Amino acid sequence: MTIPVAIVEDIVSNRNIIRQKLLRSGFFDVVLIAENGEDFLVKMKALKEEQLPSIVLMDLEMPVLDGVDAVTIGSYLFPSIKFVVLTIFDDDERIFKAIKGGACGYLLKDESSDNIAEMLVQMNETGVGPISPAIAHKILQLVQQNGRLADTKTMPEKRGMPFNLTERELEILKLLVQGLLYKQIAAALDISVNTAKKHVLNIYAKLHVNTKGQALALVFEKGII
Repeated sequence: MTIPVAIVEDIVSNRNIIRQKLLRSGFFDVVLIAENGEDFLVKMKALKEEQLPSIVLMDLEMPVLDGVDAVTIGSYLFPSIKFVVLTIFDDDERIFKAIKGGACGYLLKDESSDNIAEMLVQMNETGVGPISPAIAHKILQLVQQNGRLADTKTMPEKRGMPFNLTERELEILKLLVQGLLYKQIAAALDISVNTAKKHVLNIYAKLHVNTKGQALALVFEKGII
């Protein structure tokens, strides 16, 4: 069964390229295409519940209503839908505004078709949102900078393991921040993929988050690593 996806992008040629990337994999069915955030919300409201997409790929820089605002409104109106930013922008402010607005993942458009398909399929199966390695690296740098600043402050979480994470969970959280997928985490730690998944879900529960994006935002905010 294919995964229903919506594409929100203001440039026609980009919409067509993204659509072809998805259809080429055979895993997706593009059920909605919109040219900006407002167009997306209007079209979504006209759909029946069974016609709604499971995943929305959202560009950021768009006229009328941009991607950050569209994600924020859309995640409130359609909480069961996973919003993933797909854009060329990787500046700090946009990353965290999108994540805090409800985006489950953040991908760059120059990712290969295979990588985009693999990460979206994994998200659909596990709920773990995808982050492009380049974005993960940038977030890691921000986390490290924030952590150095946090060292000068009094932070109760720093007295022991933050959020009661085990040493193994903290190790896996560091790998998540670096953008590694389940199978890569499993290979790095010589554990099974299922064990890696269980650890990640335990980490989410302790952090009180539901997505990888939320976890990374919390890591950044609290200076956990």
